Amino acid sequence: MSRSSRSMDWGFPRWRAYGADREAVTVRMCDRDGCDQPGDRPAPKSPNSRERWYFCETHAAEYNRNWNYFEGLSEEEAKRREDNEQREANGYAEASHYGWGGPGDGSRSRDEMRALDVLGLETDADFETVKVAWRRLAKANHPDVKPGDAEAATRFQAIQTAYEVLRSAEERRTFKGGR
Repeated sequence: MSRSSRSMDWGFPRWRAYGADREAVTVRMCDRDGCDQPGDRPAPKSPNSRERWYFCETHAAEYNRNWNYFEGLSEEEAKRREDNEQREANGYAEASHYGWGGPGDGSRSRDEMRALDVLGLETDADFETVKVAWRRLAKANHPDVKPGDAEAATRFQAIQTAYEVLRSAEERRTFKGGR
């Protein structure tokens, strides 16, 4: 019985599914000693090295948990690298004006959500509701109303900070909408 020399890839549509090759595929195994899983997640062997380990998902997570990017660097070298990375990543901060890109419910940032929680409001509260809650809580916890009460003073500061966060966010929103 002779084998057909005719290819199944001729013409259109393809007669075989993509990736249905008959040739053997080389699978790299995990570099962790004793592991028999495929090693499909590369990890650097040392900082600034092109050499890589190839781990399975479990061992890659274990490796990354213990990874120290600044290992072997002096204090000033580590500080300089960190500053360079922060300077180069500033472009990502410019995209913060997209509401869907940040944490929270999609329209508010994480700080705004915390501020609403401090004021005891729902996540969909409008700014008029924020003002009412702020005035009520500020009057109840003001240091002049409760002199000598350290807890009330701390709550008052938290309420003021929460209001400032929400006020500045509202100003940003109205400024964008006014353009």
